[in-house]
Amino acid sequence: MDAAYKRINRDNPTLDNGTQRRGSMYLEEETSAKSGEVSCFFSLKEEVGALAKALRLFEEKGVNLKHIESRPSRKNSQEFEFFISVDTSSSKALDEVIEGLRTEISGHVHELSRNKQKDTVPWFPNHIQDLDRFANQILSYGSELDADHPGFTDPVYRARRKEFADIAYSYRHGQVIPKVEYTAEEKETWSTVFRELKTLYPTHACREHNRVFPLLEKYCGYRQDNIPQLEDISCYLQSCTGFRLRPVAGLLSSRDFLAGLAFRVFHSTQYIRHASRPMYTPEPDICHELLGHVPLFADPTFAQFSQEIGLASLGAPDEYIERLATVYWFTVEFGLCKQGNEIRAYGAGLLSSFGELQYCLTDKPQVQPFDPMKTSLQKYPVTEFQPMYFVAESFDDAKEKVRKFADTIPRPFSMRYNAYTQSIEVVNNTQQLRNLADSISGEIGILCNALRKMQ
Repeated sequence: MDAAYKRINRDNPTLDNGTQRRGSMYLEEETSAKSGEVSCFFSLKEEVGALAKALRLFEEKGVNLKHIESRPSRKNSQEFEFFISVDTSSSKALDEVIEGLRTEISGHVHELSRNKQKDTVPWFPNHIQDLDRFANQILSYGSELDADHPGFTDPVYRARRKEFADIAYSYRHGQVIPKVEYTAEEKETWSTVFRELKTLYPTHACREHNRVFPLLEKYCGYRQDNIPQLEDISCYLQSCTGFRLRPVAGLLSSRDFLAGLAFRVFHSTQYIRHASRPMYTPEPDICHELLGHVPLFADPTFAQFSQEIGLASLGAPDEYIERLATVYWFTVEFGLCKQGNEIRAYGAGLLSSFGELQYCLTDKPQVQPFDPMKTSLQKYPVTEFQPMYFVAESFDDAKEKVRKFADTIPRPFSMRYNAYTQSIEVVNNTQQLRNLADSISGEIGILCNALRKMQ
């Protein structure tokens, strides 16, 4: 039996916005005159007296230290990481402490967040490189497995998972994704899944998936006897729609995972399910990613639809993140769509599950039209076949509905993605409005010129 599983898990607290960006730090601007609690991660070289010097800065500036923890750095064996909570009524004093950590002690501040006020905006990445900041903040799996995982008692499998996790932990934006030499057992597991699913695609998968799949076989090494490499696929997707893959060790929070989609980045696992149960996995694995998700990211309309969900998540309040994650669940993971007189599957959770791909198109589950306002409130199970699916009229129709839903999210600004700079532009002043108008004017000019020539 196949398992349904949740890629985007529960939210964990992230940095707040109203941010002032300084190198590797994020400072939230004060939203009230009251004192606030600040949580801060920073690292110091393993030197005698380094921590004492750092703490002296807090004392000299009158910043009250409430809590401190330390651990050896996972990234640099010659550093220690410190988590502290401080109570301060002065942003200026805190700014001076941070500056002192950077210049006087050569400390590196990883994160800084303040307790949320009602009028703050949660932190969100402004540039594609900012995804490096949370890519390793996984919530579950990675190299550690739950007791009910098929590979929990297999030391060889657990060691192999650690190898994959280490690749993801070391990866940074712009690097080449390391290639993996898959074992014969791993290839056999892939072969079983690939063979069984491919028999269902012609009659169960949407036409966009079936159009792209042969191209992946031609250009990316999709074969029954070969597990494709993320780097090869990422390069191909970039040439099609600008989407790219990024290795990840396990499940990210909903906010972090959706933020990646805003930049057309899909966080993908490289490990494969345990060989003892090739048709079952409790978490996303490379079969799920490459057979379920990847084909549709090569389709321009679906790529835009996926990015719209990601853009809607940036700076959204927590309750809306939960609703967007539910929309993602019932579309990108378990969505159905109309194609002619038929209903076909486009959700990756369906396209990578032999059992549920058959089940979803029977008369057993309930089927409802896709409406983000209603869909986002629907409860769902994560360990069994879905009792209900939502059907989109088309990807374009679903995209427009998600845009309208995004307009209901309370944010004090609008934003747009600049594909040239791979950054998010917050549109909240006259200059940004002027830039946007110039961009739109140029595009409309191209459109009118093309229409004239076609006539």
